[in-house]
Amino acid sequence: MERTESMGPPDPAAEAAVAPVRRARIEDFTVADLAGIRNLLRGGSVIDWHHLYFTDREEVDRFLRVNELDPRSEADMARLEDLREQAVEYCERHLGFNIPTEVAEGVPARDLVLVASQKGKRRAYACIVLKVMHVLHHLAGRELLTKLTVSADQIFHLVEEKVLRTVEEIKAAGCSIAEFHWSRKDADSLITKLLAKRETIAADVYDKLRFRMITQSADQLLLVLREVTQRLVPFNYVIPGQSVNDVLDLRATLEAAPLLARFLPELQDLAAVAADKKAPVQNEFSGPGYRVINFVADLPVRIDKFLCRSPDDPLFIENGAVVFVLTEFQIVDVRTATSNEAGENSHERYKQRQMNRVRARLMHGMKEREEEVPAAPSLA
Repeated sequence: MERTESMGPPDPAAEAAVAPVRRARIEDFTVADLAGIRNLLRGGSVIDWHHLYFTDREEVDRFLRVNELDPRSEADMARLEDLREQAVEYCERHLGFNIPTEVAEGVPARDLVLVASQKGKRRAYACIVLKVMHVLHHLAGRELLTKLTVSADQIFHLVEEKVLRTVEEIKAAGCSIAEFHWSRKDADSLITKLLAKRETIAADVYDKLRFRMITQSADQLLLVLREVTQRLVPFNYVIPGQSVNDVLDLRATLEAAPLLARFLPELQDLAAVAADKKAPVQNEFSGPGYRVINFVADLPVRIDKFLCRSPDDPLFIENGAVVFVLTEFQIVDVRTATSNEAGENSHERYKQRQMNRVRARLMHGMKEREEEVPAAPSLA
């Protein structure tokens, strides 16, 4: 079932009720913002990065918050320290690394993000430890889901509330969002998709939850993407290889804006990352002119407050208080969205091509006469 919300110009009264109100401006972009946006658009893996791009504690704290970790919380910062300890132990015991004391324990765990953004030998070791912490945190969130008596419907509802709240914040920041849609894939659609996919594994369906934002104009896309990475989607949990971008030419956009072009030299090294060079995954059932910004993230969701349990609960001390939910996002401008609904690009044509594939796969190898097989429904 798809739900739609049409959005007119920002309402000043509504903006005043949403906190914090921080206007989206090109002049506020940092190299960290652009690195995160680039990862959303390309679907690279942070495991292949060799340094980060943060410049101050404020940026780091914002990054922690979008990962659902509160820098003001003693419990959350203790969780980071525990993850760092586990990561260092793994690196030294299993991989034979000799992690310098300064990285292993000499600075607060959250400051490793800054160390990984600076030049010097410490950066390499900080990156190593952070990558392992990233994986440990992810695994713990997945494990936590198996230990909680929470239904998928409840989890999906939490994600929907989180995204809806964030969209209101993005509107309040001055971004012009014309329409907003969200949907959960129903049972029939899920079965059809699995039958159509060559990989018939339920875990490979990334769009059980899908959110779609349509901006008033193409020049709003970059601003919206920045707000998304700062408020909702951690660039480090974008699913590698699942991003499609045939709408926004990031390099051309940066080159056309002097305030952004100055960051290009700092972003050049990302082009050398092998995972960042992979061809985007295209949906074989989409029309020939269909264009979209599409990415999938394992979205972090805070679960302790929903369960009305303290973060120092033994379960949360062991596993953290964050679970992860695969979520698909689509972002386009109005003109592109209109083009995407014309002719062969339309959703109806998409569904027909998908249905034809399912019928063909189910019938593969059968000897029945063609006239005995019911015809596929026509859209003519």
